[in-house]
Amino acid sequence: MGHACGADCGHDHDHGHDSHHDHGHADHVHAADGSCCGHDHSHGPKHIYVYSPSGAVRDKAAFKRGIRQLEAMGHQVEVDADALASSQRFAGDDATRLAAIHRAAASGADVALISRGGYGLTRILPGIKYKTVAKAIAKGTQFVGLSDFTAFQLAMLAQTGATTWAGPVVNADFGVDTREGGEVDDIMLDCFADLLSGQGEGAGWQMPKVGELPNGKPQLKDFYVPGGATLWGGNLAVLVSLLGTPYFPQIEGGVLFLEDVGEHPYKIERMLNQLLLAGVLQKQKAIVLGQFTEFKLNTHDKGFKLQTVIDWLRMQLKRPVLQGLPFGHVPTKVLLPVGAQVSLSVEGRDALIYWGHTH
Repeated sequence: MGHACGADCGHDHDHGHDSHHDHGHADHVHAADGSCCGHDHSHGPKHIYVYSPSGAVRDKAAFKRGIRQLEAMGHQVEVDADALASSQRFAGDDATRLAAIHRAAASGADVALISRGGYGLTRILPGIKYKTVAKAIAKGTQFVGLSDFTAFQLAMLAQTGATTWAGPVVNADFGVDTREGGEVDDIMLDCFADLLSGQGEGAGWQMPKVGELPNGKPQLKDFYVPGGATLWGGNLAVLVSLLGTPYFPQIEGGVLFLEDVGEHPYKIERMLNQLLLAGVLQKQKAIVLGQFTEFKLNTHDKGFKLQTVIDWLRMQLKRPVLQGLPFGHVPTKVLLPVGAQVSLSVEGRDALIYWGHTH
């Protein structure tokens, strides 16, 4: 998957532009083995607020392991009073989960971290006090999560322009059962440490080898998008569910990143086609595909697979479509600032999203 957090992927990203476009100054690199860049991550303990705005926490053991992991890293972890609440499939009823979001905003924490995704945020979007949450973000609380959390992130961006972080959750990422031979992913931990220290500057990765498109054209040419493109996106199914609502950001000239889990490639194509027919994809500078996992092909597909969908999308769009971003429902994930201004470059198979210091 190549390197992850950091900004310098070993290439000169000058591309013949003025020297201020050369990211060679950004020496914050994490290699694929998770080894660090030499930045000092010993930035002291941080206040992390853990809450549950979506699905109920069924795996209490993973939740406890996640809290212990964060505490073992030296942080002060505050667990929301209703973090383990349960009502049907949700972490408490709608009012309970709304209150948890607002408590997270009022906590003064450095990071507000969700326990897990699931489902539940889209149904409470009208009740969120967006200006209140945006003020908390402005004061330094970073809201982090993925999956169902995409609804919150896009709504925040659409309503206030505030930046949140696509990143790990307590249960699946920090709550790995090490007794079963698992381990908390090093690259994810390094990226999380970068966020806490304010030193994250970008994410670089190596894209998979792909040949020509069915029409004989090359899959991807080298290109460069200078800073000023809004990075946005997240879970594809959740994002598409917001189309036509006040919670769907109207982004032009942006960099849209997408991931999903448990969706068959034809469903992924159908959702991408909806974004295409709605004119969303054509307005972006680039589409960046993360990890699409846990689906099952069947005999009816007759060779129709995920790469088929990506090839089809590339033939529909005059915009670059990147793949292989280390983000999604996978252990190795980078953290991405949803709503931040970024630059993007591709040289051969090496891709880099760069945002510089965000706080």
